[in-house]
Amino acid sequence: MNKPRYLTKSRFKMATECPTKLYYTGKNEYPNTMLDDPFLAALADGGHQVGELAKQYYPNGFDITTLDYSQAEKQTLELLKLEEVVIFEPAIRFNNLFIRVDILVKKGNHFELIEVKAKSYSRQKNNDFINTKGKVDSTWKAYIYDVAFQKHVLKNAFPKSSVSSYLMLVDKSATCVTDGLNQKFILEKDEHNRKGITVSSSLDAKDLSSKLLTKINVDKVVELVYETELHTGMPAHSFKDNITALAKHYQEDKKISPVIGKKCKTCEFRCSVEDEQQGKLSGVKSCWQEQLRWSDKDFNDKTVLDIWNFRGADKCIEQGVIKLIDVEPEHIGEVETKNAALAPKERQWLQVEKEQNNDKSIYFDAESMQSEMGSWTFPLHFIDFETSAVAIPFYKGMSPYEGIAFQFSHHIVNADGHVEHAGEFLNTAKGEFPNFEFVRALKSQLENDQGTIFMYSSHENSYLNMIYRQLNDSNELDKEKLCEFIKTITRSTHSSKENWHGERCMVDMLELVKKYYYDPATNGSNSIKYVLPAILNSSQYLQDKYSKPIYGSNVSTGSINSLNFKDKVWIEVDEQGKVKDPYKHLPKMFTDISNHDVELLSEGDELNNGGLALTAYARLQFTHMSDYEREELEKALLCYCETDTWAMVLLYLGWKEMINE
Repeated sequence: MNKPRYLTKSRFKMATECPTKLYYTGKNEYPNTMLDDPFLAALADGGHQVGELAKQYYPNGFDITTLDYSQAEKQTLELLKLEEVVIFEPAIRFNNLFIRVDILVKKGNHFELIEVKAKSYSRQKNNDFINTKGKVDSTWKAYIYDVAFQKHVLKNAFPKSSVSSYLMLVDKSATCVTDGLNQKFILEKDEHNRKGITVSSSLDAKDLSSKLLTKINVDKVVELVYETELHTGMPAHSFKDNITALAKHYQEDKKISPVIGKKCKTCEFRCSVEDEQQGKLSGVKSCWQEQLRWSDKDFNDKTVLDIWNFRGADKCIEQGVIKLIDVEPEHIGEVETKNAALAPKERQWLQVEKEQNNDKSIYFDAESMQSEMGSWTFPLHFIDFETSAVAIPFYKGMSPYEGIAFQFSHHIVNADGHVEHAGEFLNTAKGEFPNFEFVRALKSQLENDQGTIFMYSSHENSYLNMIYRQLNDSNELDKEKLCEFIKTITRSTHSSKENWHGERCMVDMLELVKKYYYDPATNGSNSIKYVLPAILNSSQYLQDKYSKPIYGSNVSTGSINSLNFKDKVWIEVDEQGKVKDPYKHLPKMFTDISNHDVELLSEGDELNNGGLALTAYARLQFTHMSDYEREELEKALLCYCETDTWAMVLLYLGWKEMINE
């Protein structure tokens, strides 16, 4: 028997992003690019322990765990006969609207509706969630919509009762008073392969004495939502009328006419050519065909959605300028060139122009890059960090979402051209705070010379700034030496109380890509996920050298030392003669998840495997596994992180060869 077609809070959230999505959701013929595995999604998100922590604040609450709509509703109504009761995940239905409230507190004829979110909150900054223009703060809009929807359903289901609505959020100003609190909420799979939290029997009153979560009344901003929000592209004119209209469309399985725009770029209802050949349908493609009357051939052309970092896509689409071939300079905007480096708008127009002229050649400012390289000091150091930030702290004295740096990799390129994987660090021990040990290991790797240090994006700089603050607040005996080291290789961030710019401040290779290098094969992306395959395919030098098993070899001429690989061949070609993405032929980080999910976790704007590494760390911290499984996962983490810094080396070597051509 099919489940009733109720508009739930997750479906409503999807509809607020784009109401047409309601038609695609849940249909096998329309693939969804969200993570297949709900347990994996819980690991990748990292905030699901927060919901269980919130329950601990209500020790006498009743938990409704059944997934069956009617059973859950029946159990809820039975409990609500009590004069006073706290229920977790109660099922409330009004007509074709259905919600599961995180926490519902009933006292007589009054309800407290509490939505728990693993989002950090600052009372000074966020206040009442209303911006200076008197509108809902865009940062919080999705969360407020969620509560507003639930309050509407609850109030209609129980019209004689009053309802107060709350967000329970992670308090950034709170500090943890015990060690290992995070480890007391273990993530496990239930019989439905969904997330389930096991709370340790050692959790006690002291653990909960300092509340990491804070409950904020949102009735004022919810009323503002009812009065002013959710009009554009929706089937009705008011928030509450739209709830009714959306529910009706979903119940009758009727498609709401799409409004295409920049949001289509991140739509989850899309599929590959291979999927289409197997009879699957792309929701995005269906919308665009409906609105633009495009044929299949039209989708081969690049559009304004492909332009890197372009904020004018919606305006172009409104004007009927969709394909790059139709874009004019005025659509991008005027550029005043003040220096040799590509300005963002210049880079955008360069991408458009090359597409219009079918120009596949690489833009490379060899002179400027050579000038940059002339300022570097050998040996060159390439580093990459893997990090995590979770809501419930690992350690006493830490605040929610205070970062953990658990891994780094380090490659060196010497003046004579010799390359070596010089070092690495990994600490995944459960409940251990690795940051200070991490910096000590990094210091020992980098303090032996004055060589230039490279990162890819500002992530490493930001994390070292954070660890600098942690050290200042610590009792570490060597904290002054460690802080001084950090200041020599970083620049202070905007949030820092001090200002500094280290004499060995790390060079950001991502910024070098943006300024001096553009390959049309990257399709406008500056992520190394696209930049690395592009330069491997364009550089005959790299292809010739690294198609041989010299990486991780101790015997070959020009061999490269490796801590994790032996006789590794990095250049492999596919049937079309294209160099394969090196990350695609690494050992699988997880053997029990689909390639689809691996691909999604590999997406990112920085280095390739950030999502994979973070998820692996979460699995090592928050799940039960055998020693063998732990060892294999740690081996995979070492291989992936080494590949990250090796990718940076390959990029440098490719550029160096291009300068010499």
